[in-house]
Amino acid sequence: MLRGGQQFIPRPGEWRLGAAAPWAASSVEVRSVEQVLAPLVGTPSQQVAPPFPEARHSSVLVVLHDGPDGPEALFTKRSMRLRHHRGEISFPGGRMEPGETPAQAALREAWEEVALEPDHVTVRAELDHLSTVVSQSYIVPVVATVDARPELRAHEAEVDEILWVPLGELVHPAAFREERWGTPPLDRPVYFFEIANETIWGATARMLHQLLSGAYGAGSTARLRP
Repeated sequence: MLRGGQQFIPRPGEWRLGAAAPWAASSVEVRSVEQVLAPLVGTPSQQVAPPFPEARHSSVLVVLHDGPDGPEALFTKRSMRLRHHRGEISFPGGRMEPGETPAQAALREAWEEVALEPDHVTVRAELDHLSTVVSQSYIVPVVATVDARPELRAHEAEVDEILWVPLGELVHPAAFREERWGTPPLDRPVYFFEIANETIWGATARMLHQLLSGAYGAGSTARLRP
C-alpha cells in the first residue's frame, strides 16, 4: 500500500520531527466502537474561547461504525474547487447557522455533503473544541455512530471522494508522524496520518490524535457530552 498523497503541506522554514505516537507502546486491542467511546465518559469537552473575535463557529461529524476490520471512521476528500482546504481529508462539517447547536449543524452538513440521513445517526460525544488559523474557524467535533454502513452520495461541489478508514489503519506504526513547527519554545505539534494514497493532517488529525489516544489507553482529554 502506498501511504501518503499529493496534498500541499505548508511547512515553515523551521521544523523538526516530534514524538512517537502516544499509542505506539499500547497493548490495547480496539475491536468495537463502544471501546472507542468508553474512555469519553464522565467530563465535558474542553471549550476554550476562540483566539480571534471574528471566528467562524463550525462543527464536524466524526461518524464511527463497526466495520469488518473493526471500528472505522467516515472521512471526505474535499473538492478541489473549494476556496479553503481543497483536496484535504476531513470529517463532514461546516459553519453553524444561527440558532443551531453543534450537533444539529454537523448532522445537517453531513446530509448536505454525503447524504447521510440524520435519522440513522446517534450523537454520542464531543471532542475538545479547537480553532484553525487559515479559515479562522472555531470547531466543535461531534462524535456519532451508525448501526450499519449507510449508502452515501458525494455532493460534487464539496466532496470529491467518500472514505471509510479502519482505526487499525490509522494506528499502524507506519501511519502516524508528529512534526514540531516553529522555533522552540514557541513551536507547536502538527500531526499527520498517512493512509492509502492520502494524508490526513491539520485540524482533522488533531481530532484523530485525541480520539485514538483515548481509545488505545494512551491518555486523552476527550469527554462525553453532558
